[in-house]
Amino acid sequence: MNNNSGLVFAFILDGKGGGKSIDLDGVKKWNPSDGKLWIHLDYTKDDAQEWINNDSLIDPVIAESLTIEETRPRSLVHKGGMLLILRGVNLNPGADPEDMVSIRLWIDANRIVTLRHRRVMAIDDLCQAVKEGDGPSGPGAFLEDLSDRLIIRMGTVISDIDDSVDALQDDVLIEQSYDLRRKIADIRRSAISLRRYLAPQRDVMVRLHSEKVEWLGEMERMRLREVADRTMRYVEDLDSVRDRATVTQEELNNRLAEQMNKTMYVLSIVAGIFLPLGLLTGLLGINVGGIPGTESKSAFFIFCFILLAIAAGQIWFFKRKKWM
Repeated sequence: MNNNSGLVFAFILDGKGGGKSIDLDGVKKWNPSDGKLWIHLDYTKDDAQEWINNDSLIDPVIAESLTIEETRPRSLVHKGGMLLILRGVNLNPGADPEDMVSIRLWIDANRIVTLRHRRVMAIDDLCQAVKEGDGPSGPGAFLEDLSDRLIIRMGTVISDIDDSVDALQDDVLIEQSYDLRRKIADIRRSAISLRRYLAPQRDVMVRLHSEKVEWLGEMERMRLREVADRTMRYVEDLDSVRDRATVTQEELNNRLAEQMNKTMYVLSIVAGIFLPLGLLTGLLGINVGGIPGTESKSAFFIFCFILLAIAAGQIWFFKRKKWM
């Protein structure tokens, strides 16, 4: 691996699942008679961009699409080769899975050129498989294997999100907490972020198995069709997660509002009872002459009895009106 040159790794595939590792000089000296070439680059490095633009013989428009800053999943067949941009969940340490990483590919009958900036675990799996002699035998098998590995990891993340929604739905039934609103918002954000790239990738996968390129065999097209079906199902699962999270948030908001209404109702009843009592005690507490009962030792107890009677009368009135 040479990170300074932008070359992550490169292999000349032997057509049997294995491959010979080569450096950037070996890549420049390669010719199709040596075997199928797989080169994996970090497109942000100057040497990698120079090779793509000047030495790879890739069409300039395709080369620009491979190294552009922002991408969305798409595919384009050009002169027997295919430009393909896919996304995978970000499983790098400390990263959010929904912050999906892009993998850019140019595949023709003799070469597989893959580019990335952030690490893609599916590519690392394929690299290890080639080292062990159990990797793809050619471009078509590579595309099918990579697509399958990307979607498998997505399925794990989407399943975890779905389980989180189930847990939150149970929590809402037994607990009304404002902390749950933050958790629901996080799940909705994750589902929306994943769907943002997975929906166009679904369209790419649906078209992929019918693209007219000679290096895609019938078995590989069939497997790509299966990957497309799974991608469609995962998009539907994300739609379901988003809708369930919305319903859960509405249920939580209704329960919180009901809880608040009950609290305000109790406070209103208490305020309604003590309002006239406070008025009377306030009138008798003013520091002016002529206040009745100032000379009587039993006036305080009589006044307390009157307050209790007024409170009891109010409670009876509220219950008769069915306010309590």
